[in-house]
Amino acid sequence: MTENAQQQPPTPATELPTQYAPADVEGPLYERWVERGYFAADAKSDKPPFTIVIPPPNVTGSLHLGHAFQHTLMDALTRRKRMQGYEALWLPGMDHAGIATQNKVEQQLAEEGKSRHDLGREAFVERVWRWKEDYGGKILGQMRRLGDGVDWDRERFTMDEGLSKAVQTIFKRLYDDGLIYRAERIINWCPRCLTAISDIEVEYQEDDGELVSIRYGEGEDSLVVATTRAETMLGDTAVAVHPDDERYRHLVGKQIKLPLTDRSIPVVADAHVDPEFGTGAVKVTPAHDPNDFAIGQRHGLESITVMDERAVITAHGPFQGLDRFEARAAIVAALRSQGRIVAEKRPYVHSVGHCSRCKTTIEPRLSMQWWVKVAPLAKAAGDAVRDGRVKIHPEDMSKRYFDWVDNMNDWCISRQLWWGHRIPIWYGPDGEVVCVGPDDEPPAGEGWHQETDVLDTWFSSGLWPFSTLGWPERTEDLRTFYPTDVLVTGYDIIFFWVARMMMFGLYAMDGEVPFRTIALTGLVRDERGKKMSKSFGNVVDPLDWMDRYGSDAVRFTLARGANPGTDVPIGEDWVQASRNFANKIWNATRFALMNGATVEGPLPAPEELSATDRWILSRLNQTVAEVDAHYDDFQFAKLSDALYHFAWDEVFDWYVELTKTTFQAGGRAAEVSKRVLGEVLDVTLKLLHPVVPFVTDTLWTALTGGESVVIADWPADSGFRDADAEREIETLKSLITEVRRFRADQGLQPGQRVPARLGLDGSPLARHEAAIRQLARLQPAGDSFTATATLPVAGVEVALDLSGAIDVAAERKRLAKDLAAAEKEKAQTSAKLGNEAFLAKAPEHVVEKIRTRLAKAEEDIARIQAQLERLPQA
Repeated sequence: MTENAQQQPPTPATELPTQYAPADVEGPLYERWVERGYFAADAKSDKPPFTIVIPPPNVTGSLHLGHAFQHTLMDALTRRKRMQGYEALWLPGMDHAGIATQNKVEQQLAEEGKSRHDLGREAFVERVWRWKEDYGGKILGQMRRLGDGVDWDRERFTMDEGLSKAVQTIFKRLYDDGLIYRAERIINWCPRCLTAISDIEVEYQEDDGELVSIRYGEGEDSLVVATTRAETMLGDTAVAVHPDDERYRHLVGKQIKLPLTDRSIPVVADAHVDPEFGTGAVKVTPAHDPNDFAIGQRHGLESITVMDERAVITAHGPFQGLDRFEARAAIVAALRSQGRIVAEKRPYVHSVGHCSRCKTTIEPRLSMQWWVKVAPLAKAAGDAVRDGRVKIHPEDMSKRYFDWVDNMNDWCISRQLWWGHRIPIWYGPDGEVVCVGPDDEPPAGEGWHQETDVLDTWFSSGLWPFSTLGWPERTEDLRTFYPTDVLVTGYDIIFFWVARMMMFGLYAMDGEVPFRTIALTGLVRDERGKKMSKSFGNVVDPLDWMDRYGSDAVRFTLARGANPGTDVPIGEDWVQASRNFANKIWNATRFALMNGATVEGPLPAPEELSATDRWILSRLNQTVAEVDAHYDDFQFAKLSDALYHFAWDEVFDWYVELTKTTFQAGGRAAEVSKRVLGEVLDVTLKLLHPVVPFVTDTLWTALTGGESVVIADWPADSGFRDADAEREIETLKSLITEVRRFRADQGLQPGQRVPARLGLDGSPLARHEAAIRQLARLQPAGDSFTATATLPVAGVEVALDLSGAIDVAAERKRLAKDLAAAEKEKAQTSAKLGNEAFLAKAPEHVVEKIRTRLAKAEEDIARIQAQLERLPQA
């Protein structure tokens, strides 16, 4: 009843260990997958290709929950495509992480009492390579723990020979096309790492600072500006006001005295100034603020640098040699002594950028750097999404993408580091500038030297989708696996990595997109929805959870929370629940094997199937269709939820339980159900496999005798449906559930059997009487049967004899006490909700909570009254 092409089972197992032990299974099983080449992709295959390139983790990094989350989704996509008959390539690799890696090695040197300058550039770079071999790549082993089905033979590194050639090739092309240039601009500067850093490497946090209002000028020709960085006033070259601000119209074009200096600066009119903010006048420091730099460019202002690369004041005068924060306090004190301070606010909480590596406060700084002219590249990247060549999922995330690519500023690509791709520019003795390609000989002779800066790490990772496949050579891998199919990544780097891959891919590959779909995920947060941070003390090491609960449990928890573009809250309780699910799968399959479930031979014809068999096969095919639809829409949470409820609720809790009476009775019906149970488990394990690979492969091979579910065929929906059987079994479930609920309400023990007479005459449920009695714990009525309670359910009257089963008087007393408590709760909450004064003052969430309490009290009253009415008369 399903299109489930299967391998013929030569030696299926007949039993499994009583408990599933992930620690004993996962490591050896993963190595067996790798050894057998299951994850190796063949560029010469005639199968349709499917490609995902892994977002390269930093060589310095360890597996965190964000990695585990995205890797689970990528692995699920790739495993399913492999089972569907695609030549699936999931390509792994690492990023050289310029700043982070250099910092690691410099820390080692510092412990030895040395610096990189003691070694020199060449020896330092050799030292970094040794560190990479000794300590780098820890995350690759952790990816194996998680079960990543990547092609390890194709592992790449952004500094390897092939990728380095790709970097040099595209740099020269961009340079020759006028898209790379050198210019003095404002950049993010880290005074600790001594390099420019990209926007994504700046972390903003709310800091306690100060806001100081300073009077510039004298008398009627004075105005007040406010600043959080008083030390930068030494580099002010103007004060700006809005052109339409009447308060300052008389000052525009005039010169005013800059306090603490012997300079006068102009007042300029600029539309950038918000006249409603503060005093409506702003100090302009073009060399130390990006907005001020833009104002300076518009008005031809001088840019005066007043700090060196370590953020030490260089301006001549009493503050020279002071650290920027020391200078800030000294300058405010000097202004205060001159009566220039109009107001001071401390603490003044505001957003401040910090280096993501060392946490040092970032200093905007005017610096000569190398830049990419992004306008034509960004337009192409935007057009590729607008015309549908690339789909962004979820679609509403497209706006974020367009907001970035449509308003992108030129990109600073130079970094003042030694570890990384050194910029292939050579300078001559007479001012010559030569860009050297990978096949070019650099200029020789006296006075020639190479640029000392290296490229931003994001420059090389922007080439990742095609450089990893062999570009600039037209390799067989590139022809077969490019463009890639899906990029799975977080929405937080859509601007910094996704857009750059789009720009470079379209440019290098002559308009061919780097990937067809961008599937954006959210961020993993703690169970309260709070960002995970070391400072919050809520960071979780996924390896700890894998040790305790198994990798499948971690993977299933992450997938079950993966709604497209939405953050994922996760807590240990949820991982425990996923571990319980894996145990449930294990126990159900173990029961099936012990009772002869099989996949041998074709499924029996529909006329041989019981209603229970037809029901589960109908639901199985619907689940196949539902899971496929969710995969195609990247709805991992929905597909995981669908599989969880189908497997646990319908297969394990109902079908397996209903078939127990069939197995006990024996005969042809039992043999048919054993084959159906084998089919259902076969397909269910295949559907679960991409998300929970370890337990499913172990169980599938035991069930079928096949080599591995990794290379099994993905099941297809045959179209089989049986609405009549579904209605019948749903009615059966309702009957059993209602009797169980009644028993619980009466305080009966779960295993306690009570006499019952079932009014099944003429009902299709008559053929299920044995199952009803087994699952509802009802025994046949004897000669002394006296109905003390009657339960009408789904057209069937269930009469029960509870005499002797419960102490009616004690139960009535208990229920009367519960009823009184519920009625008291109702009275109290009703009184509050009827009090107009209370409603007028109470917050809405408080009122809503009381409404909820009232509704619960009313439900309890109705339930308890029904229980009392059903009790036998004393």
